[in-house]
Amino acid sequence: MAENQSQQNLQSADADLIRQVGELIVHALNLDMTADEIAPDEPLYGEGLGLDSIDILEVALVVSKNFGIQLRADNEDNQRIFKSLRSLSDYIAAHRTQ
Repeated sequence: MAENQSQQNLQSADADLIRQVGELIVHALNLDMTADEIAPDEPLYGEGLGLDSIDILEVALVVSKNFGIQLRADNEDNQRIFKSLRSLSDYIAAHRTQ
């Protein structure tokens, strides 16, 4: 049952959470854009938003601080987690403690 709830949360980050995470990214990285300009399914890393590995580390720190989620550099799921704003928001929805 808990697994089903986790699966539902993985698929259900709402628009408010997506916007909030987008705002955290824009603020943390001092991007010259608004959160609304980040397409939820656009890649964060490389092409798309154009973040590099240092940017991703900054985002991971901000997410950890704001949502109580421990993201580790050696997590094999990082590529999936940081694939897009939506995938990061879905991960936060499923795992946040705050």
